[in-house]
Amino acid sequence: MRLPAELRHPLFVLGTCLYVFACINRYWLSGRLPTFVNSHLADLVDLPLQLTMVLWLMRRFYFRQPSFVLPLSWIVASWVVVAVWFEVLLPLFNPKRVADPLDVVAYTVGGLVFWRWMNRPDTTPA
Repeated sequence: MRLPAELRHPLFVLGTCLYVFACINRYWLSGRLPTFVNSHLADLVDLPLQLTMVLWLMRRFYFRQPSFVLPLSWIVASWVVVAVWFEVLLPLFNPKRVADPLDVVAYTVGGLVFWRWMNRPDTTPA
C-alpha cells in the first residue's frame, strides 16, 4: 500500500520527523536542545502537519478531487483557532500552560509554509 501524495510530501515528512524529535527531546531527553528550539519546534510544525491531514481528508472523503486545495480563509481560521486555544484559553484553565507570543509567531510561520509550499494540487498520476 502506498501512502497518499500529501503524506509523502517532503515537508510533511520532515515536519513529522521534527515533531517526533521534539517530543523525544522534551519528554525523554529532558530538553537538551536550546530552550528556544525546545519551546517552539513543535509549534512551528503544528499547523503544517494538521493542515496536511485536513487537506488529505477533504480530498479523500469530501471533495474527492486531487486538485482541491485549502482556501486561504481555512488556513487563517486554523491559525486563529490554534493561537486562541493554546495561547489564550488554555493558560486560563491550566496553570501548567503559559501564553507565549513567540508560539503565535511559530504558528504563523508554519501556516505560511503550508500555504506557500504544501497546499498544492496533487499532480501525481492515479
